[in-house]
Amino acid sequence: MKTFTLDEAQLLLPTIEGLLKRAMEAKAAAETLETELQQLARRIFVAGGTMVNVGEVHTKRKALAGLVQRAKDAVQEMDAIGVQVKDLDVGLLDFPAYLDGEIVLLCWKLGEEKIEYWHDLEAGFRGRQPVDERFGTGGPNKAN
Repeated sequence: MKTFTLDEAQLLLPTIEGLLKRAMEAKAAAETLETELQQLARRIFVAGGTMVNVGEVHTKRKALAGLVQRAKDAVQEMDAIGVQVKDLDVGLLDFPAYLDGEIVLLCWKLGEEKIEYWHDLEAGFRGRQPVDERFGTGGPNKAN
């Protein structure tokens, strides 16, 4: 598992934020398109059939597949960097790090200016605590 110092994670934020926004926007657009297609299917079912522009439906399905792939690609890229995507709806990410010889997660949410919180592996977002001097700046990125 890749781990980060606080400084390393902070430096990655602009890149990661761009990837996160790309994934979130693609996911939101895919959900909207999926809803449109489901509503069309419901109308067809309720009406016992209706005139359907097959070309338009095909185009929407193709666009939906492209949006889903775009979101997946962005998430996979963040994963390859070592960042854990926790929630695409709110933009929640974790960066594994060492604290006192144990792996913890530096926690960042879209809209926050910098990484200011961390939690242990079990606590999750609700267990976030403020980053303190134990994380240092530029310190070693390994177990003590």
